Amino acid sequence: MEKSKQVNLNNKQGSIPPLISIIIPTYNSATILEDCLTSIFSQKEKRIQIIIIDGGSTDGTLDVIKKHQEHISYWVSEPDKGIYDAMNKGAKIANGKWVYFMGADDRLLHGFSEMAALFTDEDTLYYGDVASNGEMLQGPFSNYRLAKYCMNHQTIFYPARVFKKYTYSMRYKVYADYALNLQVWGDRQIKKEYYPIKVVWYDLGGFSATNNDELFKKEKPMLIQQSMGLLMYIRFLYKRLKEQSKPESNFF
Repeated sequence: MEKSKQVNLNNKQGSIPPLISIIIPTYNSATILEDCLTSIFSQKEKRIQIIIIDGGSTDGTLDVIKKHQEHISYWVSEPDKGIYDAMNKGAKIANGKWVYFMGADDRLLHGFSEMAALFTDEDTLYYGDVASNGEMLQGPFSNYRLAKYCMNHQTIFYPARVFKKYTYSMRYKVYADYALNLQVWGDRQIKKEYYPIKVVWYDLGGFSATNNDELFKKEKPMLIQQSMGLLMYIRFLYKRLKEQSKPESNFF
């Protein structure tokens, strides 16, 4: 199994960290990674650190990475424990002021750079909206709205301090990002600011759409109580009982 690393480009840029670290977990993504990277390279915002954490691909993924390695700050190919293990690895390496995660099947829109130009406070989590091939939740998220529904993490720019305090739980195979967001939204020390800007195109046929996570669904009320307090927990349970009686409900 090949394991390769590239020198972090920040070494060539002096002591000034990049504005945004983009972390891309990959596994056998040769047919889709090229377009993902092209969408990053085409951004007006250039203060970007690209980190690719590959799970030991056996197709042409590494060929695509090597083709563009002069623009990639760091990459590694080795077996891992899945997407969230890769994301945790990438977060440890990132040295941008904000951390952003995307899949190899995601495509950044021009709104990504538009959002980046609005960043002013390194303790603030900024988030926008998503374009997709299906219906996605849009708009700002309160604690209660997040307790009800999962938001798309590809719309979120996390301040680096988040990953000094939190990591993605390996307990949850599909919704570890949801679990982390519950923690972050319940953390009053982390400010949140929303802009109605579409930052990414997201394929609804991705990993989370085609896999289930019964453990997370079972433990979600506990996570809400731990992260957001007893009153939010009680409100969530009451509303869930009402909503789950509706056949069209996607509230779990």
